[in-house]
Amino acid sequence: MVAEARGLEQLAQVGALIVAGVERALPAHLSRRVERLLDAWGGVTDPDRRAEITASARAAAAVATARVVAALRDFLTLDPDEQRATPLQIVRTSVREPTALLRELGMPEVVRDEHDERSWPDDVYGLGFATFAELGDDDLAPLHLVWGVAKATVMKARHER
Repeated sequence: MVAEARGLEQLAQVGALIVAGVERALPAHLSRRVERLLDAWGGVTDPDRRAEITASARAAAAVATARVVAALRDFLTLDPDEQRATPLQIVRTSVREPTALLRELGMPEVVRDEHDERSWPDDVYGLGFATFAELGDDDLAPLHLVWGVAKATVMKARHER
């Protein structure tokens, strides 16, 4: 019972830190990724149009972040036995809104390796990330591991009874 309670407390604490870190890091990460793709593509040369698209990319990143943060909060309120994903899997869905923007612009899909195509079929522009470390926030990077250990602590305590 003590281990389970400790694990649940850790899940709550690290969950709050993950949410805060995602809120802090995700908008800039998504905007940077879209900017890099626009630079590589070279399909937008007019400075006024580029500024307009940059503003649209920031707006898409803000919408994605709000959606993902809400989904994370909902997920983290679930009992660990009911959680069928990880926080990272939820955050990876953040590519949806920037992808829609890039499609709207007519940008061609990028060439990705077989693993990425198989693992993340909807991330046709390679906007996603494999770990929280790629979001560029050093405080966020180790939290997924801590969350996993806390969840394992709860599950082990519950299912060893």
